[in-house]
Amino acid sequence: MRLATVWVDNKEQLAICRNNGWVLMGGLNRAFQSQWPESLGQLLKTGQLSKLNAWYQEAGSEALDQRGDLFFGAQPGIYAPLYRHPPKIWGIGLNYSAHAEDLSESAPTAAPASFMKPDTTIIGPGDEIRIPILSEKTTAEAELGIIIGNRCKDVPREKWLNVVAGFTTVLDMTAEDILRQNPRYLTMSKSFDTFFSFGPQLVTPDEVDDVLRLKVSTVINGRVHAENTVDHMTFPPDELIAYHSTVMTLLPGDIISTGTPGAVHIRHGDQMACRISGFESLHNPVVDLKQS
Repeated sequence: MRLATVWVDNKEQLAICRNNGWVLMGGLNRAFQSQWPESLGQLLKTGQLSKLNAWYQEAGSEALDQRGDLFFGAQPGIYAPLYRHPPKIWGIGLNYSAHAEDLSESAPTAAPASFMKPDTTIIGPGDEIRIPILSEKTTAEAELGIIIGNRCKDVPREKWLNVVAGFTTVLDMTAEDILRQNPRYLTMSKSFDTFFSFGPQLVTPDEVDDVLRLKVSTVINGRVHAENTVDHMTFPPDELIAYHSTVMTLLPGDIISTGTPGAVHIRHGDQMACRISGFESLHNPVVDLKQS
């Protein structure tokens, strides 16, 4: 199943994404006399995503096929961020050796190079990435995002998928010149407003044949700047979840942004994208606040 948060009637509304359009959760509830939460944040928080997906796989998909009146088609600017207030956003630095080489760094091997971001960084598809006045060199990085579905602690690596709600596309930004001043400035360099775009869709694990074979691409102005497959991560998704769940309890809605195959210097007027094989791409324009 694929879910999105979309702008309809000037409101952010949860929708199921199908090849022939979208079905709003509010319309689904009215049509089938159900009571599913009508925001993705609440669906995750209440632990009902797995139940919704089970209904969808067993009977819901076929039932929706009979209700063409519930569908609406693509519209410009329809996608919003998947949700606004994840409990935690974990970022993983230098998780591909090629990206570490971009920064003249060595990829960590003892433990992931983790950092956290505030939810005030969040934007959605089509929203502006804003280069801050304080930065002369900001970079953008395409990444695979993992969304946690269950409250969990000390997750064994072999059980990692049991706690995953889904996957999504991410663009993570860094004020690289600030970071280079001092590595202790990592949090600040990652935390400017508009520095975390995610969506447009949450893709449940059953929709992904092999996470390790997913190709992640950083794309600028339609050109692939860097790409790699997940199996080339130093710390793959199972290890990231196992490790971070030993550090702290993971909560439904937590996001782990798993690292980029390569960052690209962005400038005013650029168009950024994250492409992941089999996913709908994430696109954001770039605005330099020093030029606006």
